[in-house]
Amino acid sequence: MPATKQNTTESAKRKLSLIRLAEELGNVSKACEITGYSRQSFYDIRRAFQVGGMAAFVEKKRGPKNPHPNRVAKEIEEKILALCLERPTWGAQRIANELRLMDVNVSATGVRGVWTRHDLLHRSQRLLRLEGEANKETIALSAEQIRMLEKHSPEFRVRHVEANAPGELLNQDTFHWGTLKGVGKVYVQVVVDAFCSLAFAKVYTSKIPVTAADLLYDRVLPFYEALGVEVKAVLTDNGREFCGRPERHHYELMLAMHDIEHRRTKVRSPQTNGFVERMNRTLLDECFRIKGRTTWYQKPVEIQRDLDEYLAYYNLKRSHQGYRLKGRTPAQALREALGRKTLPPIVPNTENETQKQAA
Repeated sequence: MPATKQNTTESAKRKLSLIRLAEELGNVSKACEITGYSRQSFYDIRRAFQVGGMAAFVEKKRGPKNPHPNRVAKEIEEKILALCLERPTWGAQRIANELRLMDVNVSATGVRGVWTRHDLLHRSQRLLRLEGEANKETIALSAEQIRMLEKHSPEFRVRHVEANAPGELLNQDTFHWGTLKGVGKVYVQVVVDAFCSLAFAKVYTSKIPVTAADLLYDRVLPFYEALGVEVKAVLTDNGREFCGRPERHHYELMLAMHDIEHRRTKVRSPQTNGFVERMNRTLLDECFRIKGRTTWYQKPVEIQRDLDEYLAYYNLKRSHQGYRLKGRTPAQALREALGRKTLPPIVPNTENETQKQAA
């Protein structure tokens, strides 16, 4: 006899013996003490025997329980994962609605359960999965998939502004600083070298083509001419200060005079110019928000003074943790790329600091 069946029979016999012993002794407490049962157990056993007889003492065999009774079927899970790969930006409810149109009955909760098990609960995780699949095999990405990958994945986005040498690609943008009483709106023109993150910036009180060209004419081009490096291309957005009729627009004329290619970002896609957009954020967090709480500015020249001080620190002393610089400063990366020990002044009155940094 199998051990399980034998144990069940012995348990039934013990329970029946308890009932008979209590009847013979006429004392429930004494019978429970002898057999090792509690009084409550005795009454439960007697009630079960009165209702079901000996069959009530035979424990029913329990089959293996399903540890996940509410989990969707495997074939449905595969369809959910396939649709999420195709549409990684859709929410759980929309995925469920779309699957119902395909005769797949699943709730939004079921979709989220699949996402949780596969670490896809957040949209960024689903987009990273799409990027991983795209890297493993050649698949045609839709316009929506490319747009969302550019938005959420820095590695995917950076391919649009990659540079292999100093001056190969500069990124330029207009940053709105704020408003000064008695002066009006204040803007900052910012230029960043995509190769080494070297930055230039000047403060202006207008947002026009002349101011956009002035930063290049006054600081950027003289610096690269002193280095003996040719500026090949400049990437900007489609703002009016950067784009216009080539024969009349001051900025376009400036680039044409120096034989510099003018590249433009896609409309409503500022992330394409991600290097300078990140520089704008750095200036805001590390310079303007700090200095603005300790200094009462009255003139743009005062803002320029603090900006030049920060740019000297940024270019010469501040280490960068990105994949291109890996802890180096922009000036250090530029010197190593050109095989130079010193650099021309990057911002006014910083020549001595540049020499010290090079040493």
